[in-house]
Amino acid sequence: MKSGTTEKGRLAEDLALNFLKNEGLSVIVRNYRSPQGEIDLIMQDRDTTIFVEVRSRAGSKILDTIETIDQGKQNRIILTSQHYLQNAERGSTPYYRFDVILISGRSVKENIEWIKNAFDA
Repeated sequence: MKSGTTEKGRLAEDLALNFLKNEGLSVIVRNYRSPQGEIDLIMQDRDTTIFVEVRSRAGSKILDTIETIDQGKQNRIILTSQHYLQNAERGSTPYYRFDVILISGRSVKENIEWIKNAFDA
């Protein structure tokens, strides 16, 4: 069953990545891992590095989906982003933010919500 969950997560990340590319962002890293956790997507939008958490649910309740990113998850994302900023070679982007992509729906026509600045470090 884990492989089914992993496959669904991968598909959700693919949808999010394509959505963000269509919005003009470029991908820096996908599935960045550190001892503190993982960040689904690290993107760049002009002078801003964006750390993106992707969440997907079969239903259509966006609020329920966003609530799954609790303070503990936010802290792991923040710590992982700090690891990235300290260790990865990066360009001269002076700004960063934390965004969330929420994907809901069961069919080919998913609903995608992009929440910019979803939380602060």
